[in-house]
Amino acid sequence: MNKFAVSIASSLVLAGVLTACGGGSDDSTTPPPITPPTPTPELAQDYCYTMSTSMGDISLAIDATNTPITGENFKQYVDTGFYDGLIFHRVIHQFMVQGGGFKSGPMSKAGNDPIVNEAGVGISNLRGTLAMARTSDPDSATSQFFINSVDNAFLDKANSSDGHGYAVFGQVIEGIEIIDQIDIVDTANAVTESGGILTDVPVEDIVINSIAQMACPAT
Repeated sequence: MNKFAVSIASSLVLAGVLTACGGGSDDSTTPPPITPPTPTPELAQDYCYTMSTSMGDISLAIDATNTPITGENFKQYVDTGFYDGLIFHRVIHQFMVQGGGFKSGPMSKAGNDPIVNEAGVGISNLRGTLAMARTSDPDSATSQFFINSVDNAFLDKANSSDGHGYAVFGQVIEGIEIIDQIDIVDTANAVTESGGILTDVPVEDIVINSIAQMACPAT
């Protein structure tokens, strides 16, 4: 199994929340104050890119304001052409599409040193957001990323089963229909050059031809 794959349990158990309503006789009791939820930071658009793929172009906006380490990490990979020619090697229908670590084959491509997990910033894994893939080690992300094809708030730090979550650092600003097309491709298991097994690999390669910087839209 891909060591950089997003770690997701095979099944999710939804725990019911039981609210006890007291039947005391004192109607004057003041209920405890409700703590308002922490606002989710709004994604900044510091760097914007056109990701040209074999299925069409996707425009991305990268947030280096709220997630400076992750944003600059992605920029460094783009600036060196690291992603050019790589594939989306993992696609799970109605979940996410993942790339940034494998060439056709699939053959792995080693990234740079891992970075600190910035999921604590609180940006939610909503449809169209771009997040870092990692192992069970929260600070193990290198080059691999995924794009959420649906809302996946259970991947947020506040909701995650491991208490760490997956760091969102950007979003699709144009071309979400390309993600929807990738989301429904046929997939299968594949053997890597080292003999490992990757799951959910598109049967036909979906290639990232290039990622080029573009002007961010006016806000």
